[in-house]
Amino acid sequence: MQRMTRQKAAVRSILDELDGFHSAQEIHEMLAEKGDRVGLATVYRNLQQLAESGDVDVLRMGDEHVYRACEPHHHHHLLCRACGRTAELSEDEVDEWLRAVTTRHGFTMTNHSLELVGLCTDCAKESRT
Repeated sequence: MQRMTRQKAAVRSILDELDGFHSAQEIHEMLAEKGDRVGLATVYRNLQQLAESGDVDVLRMGDEHVYRACEPHHHHHLLCRACGRTAELSEDEVDEWLRAVTTRHGFTMTNHSLELVGLCTDCAKESRT
């Protein structure tokens, strides 16, 4: 178990205040605005540690990862590639299907991560107009 440093506590505190996903650069800027002196490399390192411990969700959007505070339960995401809106899928909605697929193909699932990327209803309507 990793210790909670001042910098990690500051990163976690910012995430707890925010809705939605944010990049490490955005989090770094918010910390600076609050007067917290935390280097960008330290923000990246702490976000990675928080993600590995299950304290934050991490998604890949384009060329970067984005983060948000999360409940420490197993879940998956639907992600709008246009606006970044997300919806959580429960374990039950996905894992039964994953077990059936891996069994059918002769695999034993040891770990998985699933992100479904598309357009939310609002962005899909905009793209049709």
